[in-house]
Amino acid sequence: MMQKTDALKEVRHILAVASGKGGVGKSTVAANLALALAKTGAQVGLLDCDIYGPSIPMMLAITERPTVIGEKVVPVEKWGLKILSMGMLATEDTPVIWRGPMVAGILQQFLFQVAWGRLDYLVMDLPPGTGDAQLTLSQIAPLSGAVIVTTPQDVALLDARRGLKMFQQVNVPVLGLVENMSYFVCDQCQKKHAIFKSKGAFRVAKELNLPLLAEIPIDPDVAEGGDSGNPIFISHPESEAALAYEKLARAVTTSLEKNVSEESLHLKW
Repeated sequence: MMQKTDALKEVRHILAVASGKGGVGKSTVAANLALALAKTGAQVGLLDCDIYGPSIPMMLAITERPTVIGEKVVPVEKWGLKILSMGMLATEDTPVIWRGPMVAGILQQFLFQVAWGRLDYLVMDLPPGTGDAQLTLSQIAPLSGAVIVTTPQDVALLDARRGLKMFQQVNVPVLGLVENMSYFVCDQCQKKHAIFKSKGAFRVAKELNLPLLAEIPIDPDVAEGGDSGNPIFISHPESEAALAYEKLARAVTTSLEKNVSEESLHLKW
């Protein structure tokens, strides 16, 4: 893990939430994970790193723009989170048409010219895939670890492997996999039904010697909450999906603290 700059010196852990492909619900996982971490009493930031397709403002119903004090951008605060996204700076119907170097520049500003203050966790919602933006963030951000979001299908799991290899190449520890849309619980029979495939991420996690951090069920309230800006962790805190996010937050916290302890022990030796 690279050293933190002065701009991030009060941020204890920077966590990347990534996926090898789009459409697996990565931003939904990032937003609800950040809320679950905040519920523990931690100070949490959420950075939407998808410059071309930012979705966090819609998911959290944020219409305010961040302010600027001095030379620092001040994130918008909601539900106990400090939040920043390109979607707060551009209008909804205006596409961002930038070349790679411009994207890299704005991502650096999002990290180093923002008044994040003291945070226990800064959750970074990475763009889908393994392109220039993802590689840039993995190289410039002092990441404590990464979580890879996938769904049970083989095509999604294939791309999850690619995401893992990218982080390995830049020496970022992967904390584990999250299987989103893992199963559906029938309202009538209360049984779990594997709509896409059963235990796909479990098998890949075992193959890659990584933990499966959580299995997030399919729930219509997740989609409704994302569209209305009322995430399921807030709107239905007792739902099975919300409880799965609590489990994910516990697993992430435990893994990050374990990494810190092992790093400290290594430094002593």
